[in-house]
Amino acid sequence: WTKADDVPLDVRMKQHQAVLEDGVLDPSNTVLAIFPSPMMYAGPTEVQWHAKARIACGAQFYIVGRDPAGMPNPETGKDLYDATHGRKVLQLAPGLPQLEIVPFRVAAYNTQNQRMEFFDPERRDEFEFISGTKMRRLAASGEEPPQGFMAPRAWKVLKSFYESRSDKS
Repeated sequence: WTKADDVPLDVRMKQHQAVLEDGVLDPSNTVLAIFPSPMMYAGPTEVQWHAKARIACGAQFYIVGRDPAGMPNPETGKDLYDATHGRKVLQLAPGLPQLEIVPFRVAAYNTQNQRMEFFDPERRDEFEFISGTKMRRLAASGEEPPQGFMAPRAWKVLKSFYESRSDKS
């Protein structure tokens, strides 16, 4: 399940396959699979659900995303949860001692090096954050992202998806 403006699962899977084909990840030691659990936008509770479900499947490591999938405050529009809430909840949760929590490192587009890199706050002027919304807007309008932002074949998959949607309207 996704929000109405999200890229559908089959398209995202084609993008992931394209990343492997472009050699961004080594296909010989990369497993491409899905965990078919819908996003419920339940914040830190949902983070615990995803972690415990993965333990049941044998996972020993869990990367905690940039923020819990939460809803914005209806009055202020700001996220109800801090970006670190997911990690904090898992560190305090009982029943997770066998799971190593791996913190998420924020990546952004380095405009000087023309590639994605881990964000360095001391060099913040070198970085541009390209949100999923902006990325979808670029693809829908037929524009190209900055060089080095995404594997070329993966961008082609996304752009083709949006072109096919505009052909139908």
